[in-house]
Amino acid sequence: MPVAFESWLRPEAAGLWCVPGRFYIDPSRPVERAVITHGHSDHARPGHGAVLATPETLAVMRIRLGEGAAHRLEPARYGETRRIGDVAVTLVPAGHILGSAQVVLDYRGQRAVVSGDYKRSPDPTCAPFELVPCDLFVTEATFGLPVFRHEPDDREIAKLLASLARFPERTHLVGAYGLGKAQRLIALLRRAGYDKPIWLHGALVPLCALYEQFGVPLGDLRHAADAGSDLAGQIVLCPPSALADRWSRRLADPLTVFASGWMRVRGRARQRGVELPLVISDHVDWPEIIATIEESGAGEIWVTHGREEAIVHQATKMGRRARALALVGREDEAD
Repeated sequence: MPVAFESWLRPEAAGLWCVPGRFYIDPSRPVERAVITHGHSDHARPGHGAVLATPETLAVMRIRLGEGAAHRLEPARYGETRRIGDVAVTLVPAGHILGSAQVVLDYRGQRAVVSGDYKRSPDPTCAPFELVPCDLFVTEATFGLPVFRHEPDDREIAKLLASLARFPERTHLVGAYGLGKAQRLIALLRRAGYDKPIWLHGALVPLCALYEQFGVPLGDLRHAADAGSDLAGQIVLCPPSALADRWSRRLADPLTVFASGWMRVRGRARQRGVELPLVISDHVDWPEIIATIEESGAGEIWVTHGREEAIVHQATKMGRRARALALVGREDEAD
């Protein structure tokens, strides 16, 4: 008879703890050994003794955390299995951002998959999500309510280009999370045929350069600080926090754009003063979460990072044993 998953994988104050491997997955505070799913700051934190992650994620951590990333960084490529204690650990693509990974744990005939953040829609800037059949699936639930149904990327990009044509006298100032979303927007614009320079807030420059180092072409990118004009009729990308900053006052009557799954909620767009909301997310929406639970074949579902109770309720209706983990230290990113 299979042992309960809680006997070897359980939530603790620092995060999800793998007992026989003696490591945490995406811990919220410094630990001796961590497996990190991706480079966003609510998953990759400084001060760990050792970190196992994809080479791309480790590169992101070096840029963002410097020498404090960890005492020892251990790269593992997709599909490469490492044995940590009695547990076989394999990282497979999550489709969230560059280097993002699901953590596959095999222990005594049982398989658990910890999704980290993931998405199912195609993304030219990262490896696509890989479905792994398992006994336990630990899923995120950032957009885990039925109201969240993301729009097709090309339709949202078309809105931006149509606005640019309609208001050529205005700078289109696009707020986008600096790791993943900004690079994806650039790649989507290039795919749509936009080949003009795209101007960047300085905070976005290092990570865009890193994406290109890993073979993701982004085209002609320029530092907005070097512009010799007010950038009328141009696209400027910046972190969401810079949308209303003094930095933007020199731009030509900036038209504020924000790319995020949260732009499905009109109140959030109004609160931020966003003129053109783009519903582009790097997370799964409600139908994708439910489809992934079904396709995984898992009899047990654990839910974390978001709207947990709705997914628990739905998974239970689907005949799965389900629970909410309520892990601390997870944040709603400017997705």
